[in-house]
Amino acid sequence: MAWIFLLLAGLFEIGWPFGLKMAQQSETRFSGIVVAVVFMTISGFLLWMAQKQIPIGTSYAIWTGIGAAGTFIVGVYFYGDAASIVRFLGVGLIIAGVVALKLAG
Repeated sequence: MAWIFLLLAGLFEIGWPFGLKMAQQSETRFSGIVVAVVFMTISGFLLWMAQKQIPIGTSYAIWTGIGAAGTFIVGVYFYGDAASIVRFLGVGLIIAGVVALKLAG
């Protein structure tokens, strides 16, 4: 169950940078901040739950890896962030590191 909590924590980790991006527009500033705080809270709680059984270094690395890769994908598809082979390769390396941590633990 701890690994499910960690996966969900990583997915919710994607939500708060999205909220902060929303908050940069004056018409969605308040709702963006609310989205960011809600996603931060849920993500943090789920990480806390996961760390009851998963070592802190492993859980934190996986949590941030999922968040970083997911936020990159959201940025490319929803905000037109730069997408090159090298950037996708970098995200692939992050994902490979997450998989390696899971397999090693």
